[in-house]
Parts: sequence; structure tokens; C-alpha cells
Amino acid sequence: MVYVLAATAALVSATAGVLQRLGVESAPADATMRLGLLGHALRRGVWLLGFALLLGQFALQATALRFGDLTQVQPLLTLDLLFLVGILAVFFHQRPGRSEWVGAGAIVGGLVAFLVVARPRVSVHQPSTTAWLVVTGAAVAVAVLLVIVARRGPRWWRAAALGTAAAALFAYNASTTKSTTEIITHGWGHVLAAWQVYAIAVTGGVGFFLLQAALHAGPIAASRAAIVTVNPLASIVVGVAAFGDRIRTAPVDLAGEALALIVLCAGAVALARSPMVSGAVDEVLASGLRSKSAGRAGEQAEAGHLMAGAAGVAGAAGVAEVAAVAGGVPPQPATEP
Repeated sequence: MVYVLAATAALVSATAGVLQRLGVESAPADATMRLGLLGHALRRGVWLLGFALLLGQFALQATALRFGDLTQVQPLLTLDLLFLVGILAVFFHQRPGRSEWVGAGAIVGGLVAFLVVARPRVSVHQPSTTAWLVVTGAAVAVAVLLVIVARRGPRWWRAAALGTAAAALFAYNASTTKSTTEIITHGWGHVLAAWQVYAIAVTGGVGFFLLQAALHAGPIAASRAAIVTVNPLASIVVGVAAFGDRIRTAPVDLAGEALALIVLCAGAVALARSPMVSGAVDEVLASGLRSKSAGRAGEQAEAGHLMAGAAGVAGAAGVAEVAAVAGGVPPQPATEP
């Protein structure tokens, strides 16, 4: 069930990414790191649909983290790119080529290999105060440094740097979410008194703003590749080092896990840079929907198709599992892959 929830979250994330890219595409070029970008986005219905999906994605991810570990849940975020290819093929009539199939195969193969070799197991360990200070300091420092260096350079570099900054904060956000789901079991009074809840709000908000800036700054391939590789890798490190996530640590196992992650990340980067993903999103979605006369109608039509495709998958899983978190009741046992 943990893997199903995480994979569904990746599907919803991919759909939301397309909708939000549509929403910020027509913003002024100089709005990348300004609050005016969000003001522009809030006036676009297609962007608001993407935002609603992101809230659903967070609920699914939080539920998966409640019953699983960072090392189990976060690597499945790389499936985001596979779902993006599916969305482009089904709704935008793009045909996958050799590079798309190779990238998709590497993602699936690397992901399966990592989960089989590492065999992540659920732990109940909460990070110490020292561990939280180290993780928090590292996440903030990385994000700030990348935002600074993103002020200069070509569009692809700015998109990649801002996407990596967002990924660092999202990985930290996942760790505080995981911690909060454990605190929930002791009652909502403990939740409101926990600093992790407020850290979720702050890092989630800042990370979300950086994500919109990355989508607007340059090619979606650059920002997407950074997010789907840095977020899982950082989460695995935090999970093992701070939360005590248990994976196999024999030398041969560590070598196999490292190789699997290299293949996984290489596939994600290759797929994000493939003609279908980078070209279709940046040319078909952008130029085809920017005109004032037909832009809004086209966006709403595509948004309706995307929402219909994602709603059936996300709806039932999201409501039932979030209710389970609130009540501290584990989901019905199911066979995991």
C-alpha cells in the first residue's frame, strides 16, 4: 500500500506540473523571482487546478510516509517523469522515441533494483536535536546558495539551480512531514505544539515559490530533472542518517544500491532531456497556448482532460488514507511490490 500511495502521488505531481507550467508560461520574463509571479498565476484557472492537485499530492505523500520510510517513499517520486511522458502521449498526442524508452527503462530498472537490494524497512526512530540542526542547516544553506547562483546564467542553468533549491527544501519538508505523522498518533494537541508542523508550512511555501520560479525561468526539463533526482537522493541520506531507516549495509549491497541509484538518476536526467519531454512541454504546451484569443480556452480544455485522467486515481486513495492518518489507524494490509 505504501508503494501504491507514493506512485499515485507521483502521478498527481506530474499532472500538477503540466497545469502549473501552463499557468506561469505567459508571465512577464522578469517575474521569475518576484511575488508578482504568484499574483499572475493566481489569476489563471489552469494554475489553480494544478495547485489543488498539489495539495492532494501532499496528502498522499504524507499518508505514505506515515506507514513507510523516506527510503521507501521518496525514490518513487522519479516515476513522475514516466507519468509525464504518459500525459504527453495521451493528451498531447506525442509519440515516445528511443530516448524516452531508454530513460523510462532506466528509471524503472534502477528503482526496482534499489528496492530489491536495499529492502528498506520501517523504523520508529525520531531524529535527535543535533541531527535536526544539521539537516536543517544543510537544507537552508543549499537552498540559499542555489538561489544566489541562479541570478546569473542561461535559462537552463537558472531553471536547474532553482529546481535543485526547491528539491532540497522538499526533501527537508518530507522529513518533517514524516516526523509529524508519528506525532499525530499521540494526539492533535501534540501536533500543534511541535515545531515540525510550522517547518512544513515554511519550507513548503518557500519550496513551492522556488518551484514556480524554476518552471518560469527556463526549460521544464532542467527543473524537472533536478527535482526528481535531488529530492529522492537527499531524502535517502536524511532517512538513513537521521531517522535510522534500515537498509542492507553489507559492502556488496551498498555497491548494488549505489549502482541502482546511478542508473535511476541517469534515466531521470535522460528522460527529462529527451525530445518528447523537453520539446513538447516547452514548445507544444507553451507556444500553442499563449495566444490571447485561444489561450485560455485551450488551457481549460486540456486541464479538463488532465483532471479527468488524474481524479479517478487520486480521489479514493487520498480520502481514505488521510482519514487513516488522522485516526492513527493503519490501512488494510496489501501485498507490496
